[in-house]
Amino acid sequence: MLIIKKGEKESIDKVLKKYKRKCRETRLLKDIRARKEFVKASEKKRKTKQKAVYLQKQKDKWNQ
Repeated sequence: MLIIKKGEKESIDKVLKKYKRKCRETRLLKDIRARKEFVKASEKKRKTKQKAVYLQKQKDKWNQ
């Protein structure tokens, strides 16, 4: 849980903006979405392998 302290002269908009920025920086929403449902270890490995293959193809494409 993120805690944002509001100053006396700070508007709600600025505090909300700080909260959203902090959420992005800590990747809080990404973690929540990832834990929404259980993913088997084999599926995680397969996804990381697919991502690595994709990134390698992209890298090779740019180097040609």
